[in-house]
This record gives sequence, structure tokens and C-alpha cells, in this order.
Amino acid sequence: MSNKTITRRSFLKAGSMVAVGCALGDRMVAPVRGAMASKDKRKPNILFVFTDQQTLRAMGAYGNPFLQTPAMDSLAAHGMRFENSYCPFPICGPSRASMITSRWSHETGVVFNGETPNQDVLNMGEIFREAGYQTVWAGKWHLPESYPIRRWKEQTDKVQGFDLLSFYDTNLESNWGRGDVTDPPLADAVGQYLMNVPKEPFLLCVSLHNPHDICHYPKNPSAYPKPPNLAATPPLPDNFAVDPNEPEFVKDCRLRPHYGNEISLTKNWLPDDWRSYLHEYYRMIERVDAQLGRILDTLEYAGLEEETLIIFTSDHGDGKASHQWAAKLSLYEESVSVPMIVTWFGKTPRNAVDTEHLVSGLDILPTMCDYAGIVPPDGIRGQSLRPIVEGRGVAWRDEVGVQLSVDPDDKSRMGRMIRTGRYKYNAFSYGKNPEQLFDLKKDPGEKQNLAGRPEMKKVLVEHRERMMRWLEQTGDPFAPVLDHIAPVAKGKGKSA
Repeated sequence: MSNKTITRRSFLKAGSMVAVGCALGDRMVAPVRGAMASKDKRKPNILFVFTDQQTLRAMGAYGNPFLQTPAMDSLAAHGMRFENSYCPFPICGPSRASMITSRWSHETGVVFNGETPNQDVLNMGEIFREAGYQTVWAGKWHLPESYPIRRWKEQTDKVQGFDLLSFYDTNLESNWGRGDVTDPPLADAVGQYLMNVPKEPFLLCVSLHNPHDICHYPKNPSAYPKPPNLAATPPLPDNFAVDPNEPEFVKDCRLRPHYGNEISLTKNWLPDDWRSYLHEYYRMIERVDAQLGRILDTLEYAGLEEETLIIFTSDHGDGKASHQWAAKLSLYEESVSVPMIVTWFGKTPRNAVDTEHLVSGLDILPTMCDYAGIVPPDGIRGQSLRPIVEGRGVAWRDEVGVQLSVDPDDKSRMGRMIRTGRYKYNAFSYGKNPEQLFDLKKDPGEKQNLAGRPEMKKVLVEHRERMMRWLEQTGDPFAPVLDHIAPVAKGKGKSA
């Protein structure tokens, strides 16, 4: 094995390395490890691996001292991590559809969980398969089924653009769909695949489940182990308090009894309840990090580490007790900011940190295409991160957006966010105080809404105009809503 600054846990010592023979649906991939290790490949393998519901600061490499994430940290140590990284949409299905297509939710057709993507919009699997890659999806899909290979009435080994990696006997476990059940066998199956890679380059998308299951915590906190020492649990965040003048839209979201009702279940929580929530959230991240570590150890053992581009992120964040918010479906930073790390062992700069550029999950597909030498389809909304990683000058967006729809029973309930270098502007579709403006330089915790301050009128109007340009450029249905709540002048601009 190569000599690394950070030594990962040995997959072999964990007793989880399984010998040859990887089932890909009902296909078998012949072992060609030796050939792969010695072959001069023209295109890199690509490993796209992401967690579910991990906010940006919930990682050691992003400065969090309350959890240990050696596998994620090793990716940051050998690549570039981005400090200003946002999901396209703070809930699973819509964000995933946007990540794999580099298109907005109203373009993919996935605005709520349970919806099927527009078949006319190409995803990364279709694009890379056409370019000669073997394209494999491993783990949670959620478009619309979480695990389509487990359909009770109809088994399948494919989704649009991908073969599905079979990784579990679906009849054995009643708790299927929980990360502690699915993530370990998923890591086993991914390890087998990497030990038996195909002759063609691969795009392997590994969708790990946790820390998503923190969603279940508010429903039954007693089902989770109590922290051994409450005094040693993570402290409450500096922005724990709720703004009494919070937009009416957001206040209503706190009380919604369906579709992400986690926040409504916390209304009577005490500070110690929130600290216990944080404690369990961090433990879930540590457990999923352990599975990522096993995957990375196998990649190294198989001799593929220096032939494989790795992109790591999460589909959206978690409220993490900030503003007394649990789970997602919010435009607060904790719900919309996610880790983004690009690593190619031996090729990307070590311990690189980008604090300048505003990046998005929409940038994942064009980044992959850039490294693979593939021309991306027309109409994509993201940009390649490769020039930033390689330290080359590149014309970049000066704003990044996030979409939000919160209630499939009332599809008019929407919000939009736009972030510039210093400020962040949120607009909501109805209610009192429908706008928020935060100075993230002075107020990173979003504790002071500046939207109603006369001295901030110029900044507010500028961000309204920026948002309107973005909405009109992309055909977003929120445009007439914004024009109703905050009429703006039309102008020019560049956005994600």
C-alpha cells in the first residue's frame, strides 16, 4: 500500500474483506484486479460517495471537535474541501435528482419526495454509460423508492442510467431502511465490487444512509441510548434561540404535522433534549464514517486509489439544534450547507481549503465530466470544480441558490435562497415578514434578520433583483411569487 499521511483502518483487519465474486443485480463481474492495477487508463474511475443529512460543520475536517471522522478527514487531507458549499434543495429526493442531473427541481420534476424524475433529463449514469463507463448505483436511491432493488412485487436490478449493486438479503431484516442495518452490508458489497472491477472505467455512486436516521429521533427519543454523561455532550449552538420575529412561513413549518414533522415533535423539548439529539447525531455520523473508511481501505488495497477521482458530499444538512430546528426543510445554513470534498490521491493538492467560491451540488456532474473528458449535455446548471482544485483561474458565479417546497398537500408553499459572498437572502411565498437578509460575515449564525432595516434597503433590493434574475433565467415558478411579495426591477446577472 502507498504511504499515506493519515492511515485508515485496515479493511482486512476488520474481517470484512470478501473474496472474489460481486453480484451486480444478477450479473457477475469477473475479477481483474491485477490487470486494473497495471493498466494505463485514459479515463479515471470516479467514486461519488455521499451521506444523507450531514451538515457542513458535522465533520472533524470542518472544525468540529465533538465527533471523530477519520475517513472523511482523510479525503480532506488529500484533496480540497469547500467552505461555501450548498445543496440544491434541503430534502432527499429533490436534492438527489438535482445532483445527478445538474438541473433544478422544477426541471427534473422532483419537487417532493416520492416523485419520479423526468425521463427526458439525462442523469450522470446515462451520460457516463454513453461515454464507455460502467455505471453502478450502490445504496439509497430515493427517486422515488429508497431501495428499488427491494421492491416487494417487482425485483429490479436497474434504475435510469445505472445498474444496481445488490447488497442485502431483503427478507432477513425488519428494520431495513435504517442506516445501522444497511450501511455495513453496503460497504461489504462496494468492497467486493472494487476487488472485481470491470475492464472499462467505472462511475460508482455510493449513497450511504446515515446520519439520516436522526429524523427518527424526535419521534421516539427513548429508543436511543442516553449519553453516558450529559455534561460531556455537545454544547448548544450559539444560535440556539429562536427569533421571535421569524417569518410566519417558517413558524408554520415548525407546526406542520406531516411531511417532515420532526420539528413539530420538538416544541416541548428542553435544552438537555437538544444536547442528547446532537450527541446521537454525531454518533450516527461516526458510524457512517466507519463504513466509508472500509470502502476507502479497499480502494487502496485494490490498487485503485491513484486511478480514481473521489467526490464526497451529502444530499442536504440537518438543523443541528440551531434555531431549535431538527432535520431539514429549512433555508437556515445548517440545513442547506453540506460538505464538499474533491480528492484524487497523488494528484489533488493536500489539505487544500477553498474559502472563496460558492459551490453547489449542481457542480458535481460537470466536475465529473471535466475529469473524464466528457462534454456535458446542454442545459446543465452547474460548473466544474476542477479549475478551482487545480488552482487555475476560472470565471465563477457570484451567487448560489437553493430551492425549497415544504408541503405536498399545498404546493404553493415555497421558499428560495440566494447567497452572495457576504449576504444571504431568503424569500417565502406567504405570510408576515416573508423575507430574511443575513450578513454572514458579521452574523454567521443568522441571528439578526436585516430585511426590515432602512440602512439595509439597498442591499435588500440588490438581492431581490439577483434572485429574480436567477428565477427568470431558469424558468423557476417562484418568479411570480417573488414579484408579488417584493416587486423588483429586472436586470442582468450570473447565477447557478
